[in-house]
Amino acid sequence: MSMAYTPPVSEMSFVMEQVACWRDGLARVSAEVAQSDVETILSGAAGLAADIIAPLNLPSDRSPATWRDGDVTMPAGWKAAYRAWADAGWIGISLPAAYGGMGMPAILGTATMEMLTSACMAMGTMLVLTHGAVDALVAHASDELKRLYVPKLISGVWAATMDLTESQAGSDLGTLRTSATPAEDGSYRIKGQKIFITFGEHDLTENIVHLVLARLPGAPAGTRGISLFIVPKFIPAADGSCGPRNDVSCAGIEHKLGIRSSPTCTMTYGENSGAAGWLVGEPNQGLRCMFTMMNKSRLATGLQGVAIAERATQQALAYARERRQGRNAGGAPAAIIEHPDVSRNVLTMMAWTAAARAIAYRAAAEIERSASADTAASRDAACLRADLLTPLTKAFASDAGVEVASLGIQVHGGIGYVEEAGAAQHWRDARIAPIYEGTNGIQAIDLVMRRVLPDGGAVVVALIEEMRAIARKTTGHADDRVAGMAERLSVAIDACAQATQWLLDQRRQSAELLAVATPYLKLLGICLGGTLLAKSALAATESASPVDEMRVVIARFYAESIAVTAEGWARNVMGSAGVVSEAVALFSSERDSR
Repeated sequence: MSMAYTPPVSEMSFVMEQVACWRDGLARVSAEVAQSDVETILSGAAGLAADIIAPLNLPSDRSPATWRDGDVTMPAGWKAAYRAWADAGWIGISLPAAYGGMGMPAILGTATMEMLTSACMAMGTMLVLTHGAVDALVAHASDELKRLYVPKLISGVWAATMDLTESQAGSDLGTLRTSATPAEDGSYRIKGQKIFITFGEHDLTENIVHLVLARLPGAPAGTRGISLFIVPKFIPAADGSCGPRNDVSCAGIEHKLGIRSSPTCTMTYGENSGAAGWLVGEPNQGLRCMFTMMNKSRLATGLQGVAIAERATQQALAYARERRQGRNAGGAPAAIIEHPDVSRNVLTMMAWTAAARAIAYRAAAEIERSASADTAASRDAACLRADLLTPLTKAFASDAGVEVASLGIQVHGGIGYVEEAGAAQHWRDARIAPIYEGTNGIQAIDLVMRRVLPDGGAVVVALIEEMRAIARKTTGHADDRVAGMAERLSVAIDACAQATQWLLDQRRQSAELLAVATPYLKLLGICLGGTLLAKSALAATESASPVDEMRVVIARFYAESIAVTAEGWARNVMGSAGVVSEAVALFSSERDSR
C-alpha cells in the first residue's frame, strides 16, 4: 500500500499561471520571475518535501511530541528535516529580502507551503506561525525589534508563536486577562496564561518568540484595550545571541485527534518576577497588529485543506489502482478503480481538491497584487479582493480537506478505518482546520458582514460578473465537453447572484444575515470553484496531453456533480433564516427545547 507523496509541481505551476493568473498587473515582478523559473524553484522544494519530510508523517503520528517537566521533545528525525528545509531557504522564499528572505512572489510561498503541509501538516503549522510573525513585526514593530528578531525568524534559527487564547477567552478576545506592566528599562512584565499555543515549546530552534496579547494598566475594556508584545523564551543580547531564560514555561501539551506532533501548549508567563516583553506597535492596538499575522494564517489554514486533500487523493488513487476486487463491466478481474462508484469517489476528491487549490492560489495572487501591482488603483482593488477571498479560502478549502479525507477512507474500505493504512490520519489531521484560526462559522460571518455588505456589495458583485465572463467563454466552445459546462455554471452563478442580492436587501436584519452566513459562503465557494475549474479546462483544451484531458474531465464533473448544488444552497440562504431564529429562541429559553 503506497503512502508516498509526490508534490504536483506541474499542476501547481499550471494553476498559478493559467487559473490564478498571478502575473496580471505585475509587470515588474513578473519580469523578475520567468515561468521557467517557477517550476525550477518548486522542484527544489518538492525534493525535500517528498524525500525528507513526508516519510516522517506517519511515524511521528504514532510517536508524537512528548512533554516532561516543561520541556517538549519532538519526534525522531524532525530536527534534521526542519533544519534541511530552513537551511535551503524555504522559510523565507516570499519574505522580505531586506531581512534575509528571498523576496519572491507570495504565490510561490503558497505553493511551497502546500508541499510542506502535504508532506507533514504537523510540521507545516510551525512555519505558518513564523511567516505570520514576520509579517506582523515588519508591519508594526520598531526598527530595533525588526533588526533583532526578523532575520533570525526568516533563517529558521528561531521560531514564532501566536498567543491569543485563554481559557475564558476563546474567539472572544475582549475578555482576555493576561497583563503587561511597564518596567523601568522600557520593557514590560507579562503575567498570565494562554492555552492552545501551537509549538509554544519544542527543541527544534535556539529560541522561541511568543507574540502575546495582553492588557496594559488602565487599558480600555474589551478588544480596544489589547496590546501586542514580543516575549522570547530566551532574552536575546544585542548581537542576537540567546541570553538568560525568560519567565515563560510550558505547563503541558494537549492530546489531540490529529496533527499529534504539533505540540499544542499551555503557556504560563510570570510565575516568578514576570516575563520580559517588548511592545509591538502602539499601546491598545494589539488586535490590529495581530490581524496582520492572522490574515496570512487564515489563508495558510485554507491551504492546509488543499494540502491534506492532495495527499489523501494521491493515496486513494494509488490504492484503488492496486487493490483488486470483483470484476469490471466486461467480466474480467478488476482493480477497484474500474468500478464506477469508486471512480466517482476518486473523481469527487480530485474535483474538490482542484477547486480548493484554485481559490487559494487566486487569493495568494490577489495578496501579491495588493502589495506589488503596477498602479495604486490596482493595489487598492486587489486588497479588497484579497479581503473577500481570505475568509472564503479558509472556510471553503478547509471544509474541502475534511470531505476529501473522509472520501479517502471510503475508497480504502475497511482497511481505511485501520490506522496502519494511513488514510485515517489524513482525516484526523484535516479536522482541525475548520476550527482553528477562527472557526469557519466566524469566517462566514466575516465574509457576509465585513466583505460582502460594505459598498453595496461592489466587490462580490464584481466577482460574480467575472464568473459570468468565464462561463460565457465556455458557451459554444469547440470542445463539446467544455461547452456542456456553460448551462450548469450559468445557473449556479445566477443562483449566487440572487442570494447575494437577498443579503444586500436584508442588510438591516443582522440576525437573519448571521443565520445564513455559512450557507452563503458555501454557495459562493462552490460557484467560484466551478468557474475557476472552467478556466482551467479552457486553457487545457489547447493541448491533447493526458494531464490536460484530466483537467477537462475534472472541470466537467465538478459542473455536473457539485456546481448543480448551488441552487439548493441559494434556497438555503434565502429560506432558512426564519427557522434558525426560531431554534435560537428555543435553545436559549429556560425550558427544555428538545
